[in-house]
Amino acid sequence: MTKTQEPLILGIETSCDETGVGIVRGQTLLADAVASSVEEHARFGGVVPEVASRAHLEAMVPTIRRACETAGVKPSDLDAIAVTSGPGLAGALLVGVAAAKGLALSLDKPLYGVNHLAAHVAVDTLEHGDIPKGCVAMLVSGGHSSLLAVEDITVGVEPMGATIDDAAGEAFDKVARVLGLPFPGGPYVDKAAKEGDRLYVRFPRGLTSTKDLERHRFDFSFSGLKTSVARWVEARRRDGEDVPVHHVAAAFQEAVCDVLTRKAIDACKDRGYEHLLIGGGVAANSRLRAMAVERCTEAGIAVRVPRPGLCTDNGAMVAALGSELVRAGVAPSPLGLPADSSMPITEVLNK
Repeated sequence: MTKTQEPLILGIETSCDETGVGIVRGQTLLADAVASSVEEHARFGGVVPEVASRAHLEAMVPTIRRACETAGVKPSDLDAIAVTSGPGLAGALLVGVAAAKGLALSLDKPLYGVNHLAAHVAVDTLEHGDIPKGCVAMLVSGGHSSLLAVEDITVGVEPMGATIDDAAGEAFDKVARVLGLPFPGGPYVDKAAKEGDRLYVRFPRGLTSTKDLERHRFDFSFSGLKTSVARWVEARRRDGEDVPVHHVAAAFQEAVCDVLTRKAIDACKDRGYEHLLIGGGVAANSRLRAMAVERCTEAGIAVRVPRPGLCTDNGAMVAALGSELVRAGVAPSPLGLPADSSMPITEVLNK
């Protein structure tokens, strides 16, 4: 199949606070337009579902137009429409699904309602090509921290472990608030940590004791870590001492990245896989990327991480998964597909 014969797919992502529209041809990214409403949520210290839904409504048509203009294509040129069907915020998902249905119906194009988490895995094809037949995918974001065994992304994935309380990104947001850093916390903690001492204080590594590993070998827990940081900071302030924000940020970030990489490499060894793929918003964290490369190299495991701009929520990842499904000859979703806020990770396509 030549490049011009590869499917031209438009993907729509509205699971949270970013309105993303991406266009890909095969595994080549042509456009990645994003309209974020993060500034509207910042004053609340977190995403407000109603605000996010309204922002998606306002941004949808302009973002689709911008993506088509960037890619140099007309809607009628498209071969299929892909949209995040779940999981995510119910109201936000409804906006994207409704827009995708309208577009698919008006253009008489097939519709693919895809899984948001699987799309975070598929986006790596836009940078590194086909996903290896047999790899572990670690997805880390504000709502998810998961380890998945992936044989074929178009067929499904097998959950190996997940967060049992706070996800990694959620912990970054909460610790940032404790340290007086802006929302969303991830980028600001990462920036502050660059000037800090990672060994200044050793915070706990959740679910890594021998007893915990027996029951939760591949699961994550960051609630205790978040609480430990908060209590440490409160104790300093109570004693009238300054809080070394950069050092605390670095020590906290080190604890998160330590646990994530250790468990991910253990999962690869358990399955006998030689590839680790990292996706999700926290995959943009500079320390996580560096530690993963360092530790995977020592373990003889190849690590694949998309560039930071493709790690956060975007339409390109949805288009990428849609493209993989079309290329594999998978039948599309029905036009009556629902928005499923609790869509299981084992379900790559909403049928």
